[in-house]
Amino acid sequence: MFSHVMVGANDLARMIAFYDAALAPLGLVRSVTDLEPAAYPPGATWTRPGAKWPEFIVQQPFDRRPASVGNGVQVSFLAPSRAAVDAAYAAAIAAGAADEGPPGERPQYSAGYYGAYCRDPEGNKIHFVHRPGFEAAFDAAP
Repeated sequence: MFSHVMVGANDLARMIAFYDAALAPLGLVRSVTDLEPAAYPPGATWTRPGAKWPEFIVQQPFDRRPASVGNGVQVSFLAPSRAAVDAAYAAAIAAGAADEGPPGERPQYSAGYYGAYCRDPEGNKIHFVHRPGFEAAFDAAP
């Protein structure tokens, strides 16, 4: 398991607004926003309510060079239901995402696998997925 996943941002305000909209249907909330330069570059963090980890972070790059997408990199967000996949995908598209594959079953991955793909406003590939048997991840206390 990971502690956090980070993607770079050039237009931080736009990326924060995008992820606020896209992650809300999954029950993720922005837990930290640090827009003042300090020991690290400005950014924002999303988690499950009341949880510290794992985190999803959008941040300006540490090296202060422009952010760019990684070839072959994809961030996949677990959804509590198929309806949450549909809602997250719709919110992402409405907030400026580019379609990479609408919600639907993906039986080639596993039985009951349901997902959708898009790219955030800066081109990072994201995936919303519901998998049978993973519901317990949402029932566990943060």
